[in-house]
Amino acid sequence: MLQRGQGDNLAFNNSHEANGEMFNKKILVIEDTEFMQRLICDILKKEGYEVYSAYSGEDGLDMVTAVKPDLIILDIVMPGLSGFDVCRILRADESNNLVPIIMLTAQDSEDDKLIGLEMGADDYIVKPFNNRELVSRVKNTLIRIERNRLANPLTGLSGNIEIQTEINHRLANNRQVAFIYCDIDNFKSFNDVYGFARGDSAIKLTADIIRDAVQMAGNRDDFIGHIGGDDFVIITSWDKYETICKLIIEDFDEKIIHLYNETDRKNKYIATKNRLGQVKKIPIITISLAVVTNENRKYDNYLQIAEVAAEVKKYVKEMKGSYYLKDRRNG
Repeated sequence: MLQRGQGDNLAFNNSHEANGEMFNKKILVIEDTEFMQRLICDILKKEGYEVYSAYSGEDGLDMVTAVKPDLIILDIVMPGLSGFDVCRILRADESNNLVPIIMLTAQDSEDDKLIGLEMGADDYIVKPFNNRELVSRVKNTLIRIERNRLANPLTGLSGNIEIQTEINHRLANNRQVAFIYCDIDNFKSFNDVYGFARGDSAIKLTADIIRDAVQMAGNRDDFIGHIGGDDFVIITSWDKYETICKLIIEDFDEKIIHLYNETDRKNKYIATKNRLGQVKKIPIITISLAVVTNENRKYDNYLQIAEVAAEVKKYVKEMKGSYYLKDRRNG
């Protein structure tokens, strides 16, 4: 029986986000003064944004429907509908409640800031402001919202698009790449027996275990992604992957058992019946880690690495217990 927490190396026989991505984002400025409108519009247009203007809350709401902006800059003090009113109306509408809002206020008042944030505003700017602050807050808000949209809703980790972008970026810049493909074994059976809620708990626990391992043993710029379901990805450097894998396996095997009931923990398996009424014993879920690096092989893109990782995963999943394997092929 293979020893838990240990790894092996598998030798096969067979020999950004770029600034332009933020361009063309549509920004709606709801502000009642001509001077402030021109100032904000000029600053943002120079940064490549597509800027629209509304001079009242009522006009702003109509523009939101017509333009469908990616971000709204909203003045608090306006005749008619105030910025607070507009924010409240937008957040009550399902079609608009996810549009990021930056509140604009002339008063350095904590109450205004707190009220805006409580109503669902994403950020605020106090007038007067400098150009750099405005550009930074707009850009950071758009980046944060975009990442949230792309993230897996269960774990909050980056999804497929960001995983591919990160790999391709590192390969293009001749970075060291150690790609760790993490997959939970026997997860479907666990999910079928214990239900989706417990299955979600297993997924979230796995994500936390991976985060902890990377934080403890990885680099500051290591990347963690969630492909979906029970599949995760870690991108680290050649010198870090082994320790990360060992920490994940040790922590996973120690913690995952607590998601089972007392009987299954004692038996170390789940007893289920198949369609013929025969009892089947499903082992406690474990984790398989397939490692691919560009130490000895050149990869041009994510698809090439993913293909090799899928091959390695087939081998490691045939082994009993939690395990990691590394592809050592050359050329």
